[in-house]
Amino acid sequence: MQRIKSFEINHNILVPGFYISRQDGDVTTYDLRTRKPNMGDYMDNPTMHSLEHMFATLIRNSSISGEVVYFGPMGCQTGFYLLVRDSVSPKDVFEMTKEVLRQTIKHEGEVFGKSAAECGHYENLSLDAAKVEAKRYLEVLEAQTNLEFTYPA
Repeated sequence: MQRIKSFEINHNILVPGFYISRQDGDVTTYDLRTRKPNMGDYMDNPTMHSLEHMFATLIRNSSISGEVVYFGPMGCQTGFYLLVRDSVSPKDVFEMTKEVLRQTIKHEGEVFGKSAAECGHYENLSLDAAKVEAKRYLEVLEAQTNLEFTYPA
């Protein structure tokens, strides 16, 4: 049986950052790695869920909204996947990711989709948790020097 692409990345040397995970036809999968894998520092469910709601809503209302295919959390609780059509350059996706994080940090009011009619576990959402995680990850991205977005070797 073939291994899936993400299992081929050495998670022992992976650090938080923004990476190109794979290319499938005209869709690029970005690895938005917020935590170092296997180190015991994982996003709890309210944090992961809340940032997912905020990021997904904001990116789908951005200037690249028509090119966004999917945004969602990794089951390992160390990041998110963002799938975007390759009509948008990786550098533009990187900049939009930072902008969406800034918008999350500035957001006032409720988490987007925080109602029983909109979400299957709406009580598990916290704007404060989303803001803390967005700030934490934005700091990582603002310090990132690998603008080829390749995984560590």
